[in-house]
Amino acid sequence: MENDIRNSLEVLKRGGIILYPTDTIWGIGCDATNQEAVDKIFRIKKRKDEKSLLVLIDDPERLSDYVTEIPEIAWELVTVSDEPLTIVYPGGINLASNIMHSDGSVGIRITGDIFCRELIRQLGNPLISTSANISGKPSPSVFTDIAENIKSTVDYIVKWRQDDVVRKRPSPVIKLGLKGEIEIIRSGSL
Repeated sequence: MENDIRNSLEVLKRGGIILYPTDTIWGIGCDATNQEAVDKIFRIKKRKDEKSLLVLIDDPERLSDYVTEIPEIAWELVTVSDEPLTIVYPGGINLASNIMHSDGSVGIRITGDIFCRELIRQLGNPLISTSANISGKPSPSVFTDIAENIKSTVDYIVKWRQDDVVRKRPSPVIKLGLKGEIEIIRSGSL
């Protein structure tokens, strides 16, 4: 894992793209503050850039670094969820502008994965985490599900957990409003 973190940091710091395991499915990622790197991810996925991307952070205390105002219900949801949960917050800040939705909101997941947490901590910035597939194709729940055309487009492929066989799924996504409104974007068990 240490070699993967070192190699990933080198790639991320120069604006590159990594293919890596998360607490859910395999993802394509970059420094979430680097607009040019985010553009590369949109090209790799053949995804329209008006679609927002998910951000991973390592610690709930960092939420206020990337969100202007955190709805109170968010803390309860983060506390009670025993599975990875992505929350879409209004008013994203200090991130590449091309990852946010047109309404300014941003999807953030506090990762519990040890590799991701340590990588984010050492990078000092959050990571983009989007499924390692072409937009519209099935998400890869294990490394062997990832298409060769995706693998060939990234700058570094993390070796950590490539042999995992436990199939994972994307996290549920919930959008929160400042007055406590909740909209389920993608369901899953909470």
